[in-house]
Amino acid sequence: QPQLVESGGGLVQAGGSLRLSCAASGSISGIRAMGWYRQAPGKQRELVAVISSGDSGSTYADSVKGRCAISIDSYKKVVYLQMSSLKPEDTAVYYCRVDSTRGDYWGQGTQVTVSS
Repeated sequence: QPQLVESGGGLVQAGGSLRLSCAASGSISGIRAMGWYRQAPGKQRELVAVISSGDSGSTYADSVKGRCAISIDSYKKVVYLQMSSLKPEDTAVYYCRVDSTRGDYWGQGTQVTVSS
């Protein structure tokens, strides 16, 4: 059963930092890119950052540029999202996504709550 395991969410004060991790199970192969999306209450899911396998390129949402850094360990199939200078508007459920040659996979989500 293909699976994405996310970790690292939690409660943090404004201005703080968090590091999210997402590990793809061994049954997921042909990974082209891994990324993070988020969905706040009452809002649509949106892209936060995505990185191509082999670390050949990354894209960030304008709202997180300069505050987030995405990285990937392609061998271990793990993607990280280092978030700093967090704001209350960053509060959301963060989802990991894998784009592979066999389809897309989504994680269950991890809650990030930023208090003011």
